[in-house]
Amino acid sequence: MIMGGGELPGLLVNEIGGIHGILHGHVVFLKKHFCLITMKEFLENKKHMSKKVQAIYLWWHKPVIDQELLQSLPNLKVIANSGVGMDHLDLKLIASFGVKMANAPRAVSSSTADTGMALLLASARRLVEGYHIATSSRMEYCEADFLGVEVTGATLGIIGMGRIGYKIALRAKAFEMNILYHNSTRRKEQEEQAVGAAYCEKMDGLLQQADFVMVVVSLTPQTHKLIGKRELELMKPTATLINISRGAVIDQEALVTALQSGVIRAAALDVTYPEPLPRDHALLKLKNVIITPHLGIKTHKATYMITEEAVENILAALNDLPIPSEVLPS
Repeated sequence: MIMGGGELPGLLVNEIGGIHGILHGHVVFLKKHFCLITMKEFLENKKHMSKKVQAIYLWWHKPVIDQELLQSLPNLKVIANSGVGMDHLDLKLIASFGVKMANAPRAVSSSTADTGMALLLASARRLVEGYHIATSSRMEYCEADFLGVEVTGATLGIIGMGRIGYKIALRAKAFEMNILYHNSTRRKEQEEQAVGAAYCEKMDGLLQQADFVMVVVSLTPQTHKLIGKRELELMKPTATLINISRGAVIDQEALVTALQSGVIRAAALDVTYPEPLPRDHALLKLKNVIITPHLGIKTHKATYMITEEAVENILAALNDLPIPSEVLPS
């Protein structure tokens, strides 16, 4: 979409490619709508570039949005985030500059739910341990007592029943799991019935009953270390904890102790704090833990859909239209 004067609006991105850059495969699509400006280009020619930037697209939390950057962009109208979680942004600071914000909830829910189920299944059947046994140079046979736990008929407790949590419930139903959920607000009765989910008003009851506990909440001051020593001790000693939300939702030191002492059976984590963990962190040394490098949304389809959703949000903001996935400061 071309703005006034025939010039495409400037879109600031961290870089193209690299660890924290937008994907090369998305560049052609983005250039249809925007003049792409990397942080390097912006910093090298700030005086000229500052007025051109009308939007920022965050990929993997970059570029960092602080007061200095906001003050240097007088024509900035919107910041689009490449995911759901906005805990890396100071929403009130951004809003104070009159800048709108948007995330990408529609694009990420299915791929993140798939990741959650993949971790559940891999932990239940000890796939990572099994892989190392199968590829070991000393492999002759697998020990008869190398056993996993059953998923069919097991109870899954979902903490956080938003878009992603509900899609996890749909997948778990296909595995004939019993589903409990805890959420700040209860789902409609027909939605519960569609997946066979029972609502737990108190999280404690869910923790005590579940064979698998899946954490799918946003990181807020209220959910920081939501799962700590007390919560882990409420869980069954045969239970598995799965986290696909944010690392800081779980007290990692308490989790290490719980895994080492048999308070819970296992954990499967797509997120940690920090990311990546220090190479000498105790979690990396435990056999009853699976850790993946924040793979939640990392599929070709999901990442492209995220960029499409971001473009939709940015164009709406630049044209003074309602932003489909606007995020307001709380």
